Amino acid sequence: MASKTVADWIEDMSFEVELDGHVFAVDADDQFGGKNRGPRPKGLLLSSLAGCTGMDVVSLLRKMKMEWDSFRLEVEADLSDEHPKIYKDIRINFIFSGDKLDRGKIEKSIKLSLNKYCGVSAMLNRSAQVSYEIILNPG
Repeated sequence: MASKTVADWIEDMSFEVELDGHVFAVDADDQFGGKNRGPRPKGLLLSSLAGCTGMDVVSLLRKMKMEWDSFRLEVEADLSDEHPKIYKDIRINFIFSGDKLDRGKIEKSIKLSLNKYCGVSAMLNRSAQVSYEIILNPG
C-alpha cells in the first residue's frame, strides 16, 4: 500500500500539509526564516514514533488483558553535529499509571512493538540508537 502526502507552500518557510485527509502546518523557527506556524518536520518523526509504538503497545496489552488508568509516551532525541543533522540517540519513556499494572506484560509489548511491529521504529533504527525506559505510577 502506497502512502502519499501533499505539501503546499504558504509563505516564508511554512507549508500546509495534507495526509490521509488531515491538514496541518509545518514551519521553521525564526532563526531559519519561519514564523513558528507549526511543528518542525524532523520533530514529527518523534511524534510518529510515539504514535506508532503507542498504538502497538495499547493493542498488545489489550490482547494480554492488562488494564491501566493512564499511558503516556515521552520521546527525546539528540541530533548529530554534522549536516545532514539526524537523530543519533532516541529515548522513549513509557509511563503507566494504574493498580493492575504488570511490568512483564508491558516489557513484552514494548519489545514486540519496537523490534517487530512498529515500522517507524524499524526505519529510525537504521540511523539512530533507540532505547526506552518503563516508568510505573510516577509520583
